[in-house]
Amino acid sequence: MKVLMFGWEFPPHIAGGLGTACEGIVKGLAYNGVETFFVMPYASGDEDTDATTIINASDVTPDGTASSFDDYMDKVRFCHVDSNLVPYMDPDEYYSAIEKMKKDGTLHTAVGFGQKFRFSGRYGANLMEEVARYALVAGTIARERQGQFDVIHAHDWLTYPAGIAAKEVSGKPLVVHVHATSYDRGDEHHIDTRVLDIEKRGMMAADRVVTVSDLTRNIVINKYGIDPAKVITVHNAVDFSGREDFKAERGVKDKVVTFLGRITFQKGPEYFIEAAAKVLKRTDHVRFVMAGSGDMMNRCIRHVARLGISDRFHFTGFLRGTDVQKMFALSDVYSMPSVSEPFGISPLEAMRAGVPSVISKQSGAAEVLKYAFKVDFWDVDALADDIYALLNYPALSDFANRKGCEEVNRLKWNVATAKLKKVYESLIPTI
Repeated sequence: MKVLMFGWEFPPHIAGGLGTACEGIVKGLAYNGVETFFVMPYASGDEDTDATTIINASDVTPDGTASSFDDYMDKVRFCHVDSNLVPYMDPDEYYSAIEKMKKDGTLHTAVGFGQKFRFSGRYGANLMEEVARYALVAGTIARERQGQFDVIHAHDWLTYPAGIAAKEVSGKPLVVHVHATSYDRGDEHHIDTRVLDIEKRGMMAADRVVTVSDLTRNIVINKYGIDPAKVITVHNAVDFSGREDFKAERGVKDKVVTFLGRITFQKGPEYFIEAAAKVLKRTDHVRFVMAGSGDMMNRCIRHVARLGISDRFHFTGFLRGTDVQKMFALSDVYSMPSVSEPFGISPLEAMRAGVPSVISKQSGAAEVLKYAFKVDFWDVDALADDIYALLNYPALSDFANRKGCEEVNRLKWNVATAKLKKVYESLIPTI
């Protein structure tokens, strides 16, 4: 079985968990005898190709089967919208990006057939244009590789138009993978309707919709109106192969409680700060670390100052790679109080490192982690109580450490992708 898969990023160059998940999926599929062609907007050449064939969309020349770009996009039932959408930038970064683009004259670029388009592969101010162009290239790739693949798989809204284009050209079944929805990214009253529209178009066009949790499955069914019969949950996993077991020496004797993730509304950083203040009223031999960056960074710094806990609270900025593992090695408790978390890989990584975790019930990870402590994201008192207990009762902490590590070591991509293979097989029963 062969799959034409559309992603946006792939390790080692990633901006979030999506690229890491894609790597785990293609490796797991390879283990289960499924070959993948992984298409991405821009490949650097240093990606691991042991488990997949990387196709660099920047090297593909779109064919001229349509008289115009808009005509082509209309054929794949997607409307091109010139807009500036920046999901992973804070306001300062956004302003700088826009000013640089104005200075360089790259805010708008011409659309042309018969010429390659060099994608940035990033989440920049012209993201919507890149998403649309990616769909254009996807149609060409699907046509050129007609007969070389059995199923199309598109990851998250960034690639749904590409998946639709490939389906229209090839007639092959489409699976869209929902790693997050617009309802997870922010307040329901401030949803970007452009992204929402792309998400719904992708889900409606798909032959199967794979969600990373039952929590996300319910959102897809109830918020997007998708037929429950075609929505299937395949929980995420973690690839621990090649990971080092770090031993880090602390510069302080205090215990450490860590929040690691984007500092945005979705991740619940202010609930973590409120809980920290409550814990510090009961014990002062602890420090709290917020590792990450995001649009709420400055607001959180001010919040910490107002609560008078700045001397016990630390902001590290964005961490990646081995720095993440070192942070877990320094931690005694990990907290993920997300308001809405489709899955959440970080508590699995923390528990694998021997760090007991307190996570919100409003997360997909809560569905598969029996030995994580679970609270409602808004229940700051319960969050503070669990953190305090794990810091002060060694027997409880040791139990959570041991059982949690055993648990996450069983959550492997080989198992998750075996389920994904069955989804493919249900669409092509002759294989």
